[in-house]
Amino acid sequence: MRVRVDAAKCEGHGRCFALAPEIFKEDDRSHCVIPDPVVPAGLEAKARLGRANCPEGAISIEEG
Repeated sequence: MRVRVDAAKCEGHGRCFALAPEIFKEDDRSHCVIPDPVVPAGLEAKARLGRANCPEGAISIEEG
């Protein structure tokens, strides 16, 4: 599984990195950044939770 964030859509609500700090990080403006797009085994549900809680729909997931 790979995860991406569309920086143009991210408004910096911080829900993703509050719910899944193992995957999502924040930059100096509190916008989402993803240091490693490959989701570690066992954290798939957290990646989906971060995506589901993004009000702008800025997070996308590529399964497989």
